[in-house]
Amino acid sequence: MPTHSTDPRPMVRVNNATDSGVCSIDQFDRLAVEAPLAISIDQQTVLTTMRTPGHDEELAVGWLLSEANVVAPNDIFSVERVGASELREWGAENPVDTILAEMGPGVEPPEPRAYLTSSSCGICSSDVLNSTPKPSVPLQSPDWTITPQIAHALIEGMRQRQKLFDLTGSLHAAALASPNHQLLTVREDVGRHNAVDKVFGSAYLEGNFPLSDHVLVVSGRVSYEIVAKALSACVAGIVAVSGPTTLAVDLARAHGMVLIGFTRDNRLNVYSGRERVVLS
Repeated sequence: MPTHSTDPRPMVRVNNATDSGVCSIDQFDRLAVEAPLAISIDQQTVLTTMRTPGHDEELAVGWLLSEANVVAPNDIFSVERVGASELREWGAENPVDTILAEMGPGVEPPEPRAYLTSSSCGICSSDVLNSTPKPSVPLQSPDWTITPQIAHALIEGMRQRQKLFDLTGSLHAAALASPNHQLLTVREDVGRHNAVDKVFGSAYLEGNFPLSDHVLVVSGRVSYEIVAKALSACVAGIVAVSGPTTLAVDLARAHGMVLIGFTRDNRLNVYSGRERVVLS
């Protein structure tokens, strides 16, 4: 767990609030850090996003997987993180932590975005909304299935590994499960989409891509963009703690992706891929 992902801030703790008064104490609370990260390709910044520091290379790679139609292992030639302090020493004005990426031969980099993307940003432009991702390989093997019991076990397993959430109570999480439903990676971030990018980026950097028969597990709601990223990674399904949007469900159904939501309190809803969910 990166030590720079949290930072203490002064606050007043209020307890026992009643009509007659309260008890209070001045103390410090450990907060999740939210700071900018730039992604630069060929010395041109294509994105600046707010994120929780840690696993920055994975975040950049995960973002490029869906934005640059990355498929093959050599589509991203290299990624290197340069800190703001180092850039300041180089003479840069108003530097921020930056990922320097180099794309492989024939891979078109994303068009630069001329604005800061917030950590909660979902669909940010109409051209993204109108583009439908096309998986490069089948999402599932013919006999791949999942059960409600497995879905709940994946959520519980992810929750047990949310160390930064335990400290701050303010971070989202994403996890990746193997074809035999074992948790491989758990990542946390102030942004839901960033956490997903970190998980997929980690898999790509480890040579595990595309991700047929794998499951994406997320701690929050499922938006169109989460499904779009999952389709780019070719995962078999998504298991979420919260619910999906209408567009997320429509997109998942169009591609036969399993989409399970509200996986909590010993229940869940199956929104897409019902034939792949074994109820027994």
